[in-house]
Amino acid sequence: MLLTDLRTIFERDPAARNWLEVLFCYPGLQALVFHRLAHWLYKIGIPFIPRFISHLSRFFTGIEIHPGALIGQGVFIDHGMGVVIGETAIVGDYALIYQGVTLGGTGKESGKRHPTLGSHVVVGAGAKVLGNIQIGDRVRIGAGSVVLRDVPSNTTVVGIPGRVTRQNNLNSNVLDHDKVRDVEAEVIRALFERVKSLEKQFEQLEDQSSLSSTEVGDELTDNPKSKSDGMIEDFLDGAGI
Repeated sequence: MLLTDLRTIFERDPAARNWLEVLFCYPGLQALVFHRLAHWLYKIGIPFIPRFISHLSRFFTGIEIHPGALIGQGVFIDHGMGVVIGETAIVGDYALIYQGVTLGGTGKESGKRHPTLGSHVVVGAGAKVLGNIQIGDRVRIGAGSVVLRDVPSNTTVVGIPGRVTRQNNLNSNVLDHDKVRDVEAEVIRALFERVKSLEKQFEQLEDQSSLSSTEVGDELTDNPKSKSDGMIEDFLDGAGI
């Protein structure tokens, strides 16, 4: 598994220069080495020592993995500071996890209470995947997303709460953050366009009413709609929508 983890790092990280640098300067790999030892001791029923190894690993790497978590081969924790993986979490083969990710629970329930990630899953920086949920194979989770429900395979999930924004996400192991949709901003844009359309229809009806053209002009002049429209446009433009 160590050799597989090393090969995965060289395949996915262009900054990896040589074996020595990866072994001594990649906290994600070091945390996995600590975890595999702690997990083996945990499975055979050794008390205290597995948790203590996990604690030492967190101190040296900034990555906290409970000894009970099941981590597949070829998993790459990139940078890794602030990553937390709970006791009953399962991470599939060749998953890619960025810094600040939490695979956690949602309460005090017992039993399986942490997420299960399929193979070739990518979890963006700062994302939170919470509860006993199933994340399918080749799923991409956008940075900062909060995922609380099951996610089917070959999809991309973004937002709070996480929503599926793309289907048939095949042959993609890297999360292109600049290409992830902002679904919430898109919905706001759609609602804004609908409101503008309704306002236009209302103005047309108003022109056909018994009001004089002077009265209509006075009302439009006093209406702060143009200023608010500009504020909304600035907000949506800032989101790239």
